[in-house]
Amino acid sequence: MHRYLRGRRVDVQGIASELGLGRTTIYRWFGSRDELIGEVIARAAEPLLREARAGARGKGGEALLDTFDRFNRRLADAPALRQFVENERDAALRVITSGAGSVQPRIVAMITELIAKEVQRGAYDPPVDPSTLGYAIVRLAEAFLFNDAVAGMRGDVDRLREVEGALLGVRSR
Repeated sequence: MHRYLRGRRVDVQGIASELGLGRTTIYRWFGSRDELIGEVIARAAEPLLREARAGARGKGGEALLDTFDRFNRRLADAPALRQFVENERDAALRVITSGAGSVQPRIVAMITELIAKEVQRGAYDPPVDPSTLGYAIVRLAEAFLFNDAVAGMRGDVDRLREVEGALLGVRSR
C-alpha cells in the first residue's frame, strides 16, 4: 500500500527486501503481482466508497446516484490509481476490470450491497435485481474511468453520472 499510494511501482522483489522476506513468501500470500496490486487497489477503494456514501444526499435512487458519482470522482482524481493506469496500462486494466481478479468482484459486491440496503429500507425499487444493477454500474464506471479513450469517454465523470442515473431510473442534475 505504501508504494502504491506514493505512485511507486509495486515491485515484489523490492517489497520482499523492505520487509525482510523472501519473494516466494509474498507470492505464497497473494499468488501473483497482479493479485497483490488488486488487493491494494481494493483496500484503497473501500474507504473512498464509505466516504462517498456518508456524504451522499437524498434517499433511494438519488442517494445511490450521489454516492456513485462521489465515488467515481474520487477514483478519477486518485493520483496513485491514475499513475498506475498511465504507467502500466495493460496490467492496470487486467487487475481492475477482470471478473477473475480481486478488484471488480469486491467493488461489485460493495455497490450491490448499497443498492440492496436501499431496497430493504423501502427507499428504492430497482429496474433489475440489485446484483445485476451493481454489476452494470461497475462495468459502466470501468469503461468511463479507464477504458474508452477512443470514444472520448475516459474520465468523463459528468457523462458517467448521466448514464448511471438512467440505469438507476433517477434524473441526473
